[in-house]
Amino acid sequence: MDNSKRTVVVTGFGPFGEHTVNPSWVAVQELKKLGLGSEVDLHVYEVPVEYQTVQSLVPSLWKQYHPLLVVHVGVSGMATTVTLEKCGRNHGYKGLDNSSFCPDSQCCIVGGPDCIDSVIDMESVCKRVTASGLGVTVSVSKDAGRYLCDFTYYTSLYLSHGRSAFIHVPPIGKPYSGEDLGRALKAIVQEMLELLDQAEEKIHCQQHFH
Repeated sequence: MDNSKRTVVVTGFGPFGEHTVNPSWVAVQELKKLGLGSEVDLHVYEVPVEYQTVQSLVPSLWKQYHPLLVVHVGVSGMATTVTLEKCGRNHGYKGLDNSSFCPDSQCCIVGGPDCIDSVIDMESVCKRVTASGLGVTVSVSKDAGRYLCDFTYYTSLYLSHGRSAFIHVPPIGKPYSGEDLGRALKAIVQEMLELLDQAEEKIHCQQHFH
C-alpha cells in the first residue's frame, strides 16, 4: 500500500545570525504536524547553513527517498509575504556560511547552467493559493538571494531536472505566526502536487494518442 503513496521531502534551515531558531524550520515543523494528507509520505529535514553540508545532504535526500518533489524553505529578513522562488542561480556566492566558508568557485555546480527554473508554475500556485482565502499573502520572486537558500535551490533543481521548489518565509510575527506559516506551506505544497499531477496526466494522454 505504501507504494501508492507519494513521497515529498521538505527542508528548513538551521540557526544563523540573529535567528537562533530559524523561522523556516519552525514553519516546516508546523507543516509536519498538519501533514499533507494520507496519500503523501512527508519527510522533513533541518539543513545546516553550510555550503559543504548542502552539497552532500541534498543529493542524499534525492537518493534515499526518490521523492516526487523536494521543497526547500528559508527565511528572508526582508520578506513580509510568503514568497515562491521561480529559479535558482549558479554564480555569485560570496557570503560566508556558519563555518566561515565560501566556495572558491563562487558557484554551485561548475559548468552548470547559469539559471535553472522550477518545472512548477509558481505564478499559477500563487494565484490558486491566494484565491483559496488562506489569510496569508503569497508572492513570486526570481531572485532567491545568492546565499545558502539560492545555493540549496540550484543544487536541488540541478539534481531533479527542475522538480524542486523554494519558499521564502518572513520572520515569525512579521506578520505571521509559525502556525500561519505551516498552514500556508501545506496549501502551497498541495497546489504544487496538484500541478505536477496535471502535468503527468497530460503526458500520459499525449503518449496514448501518439
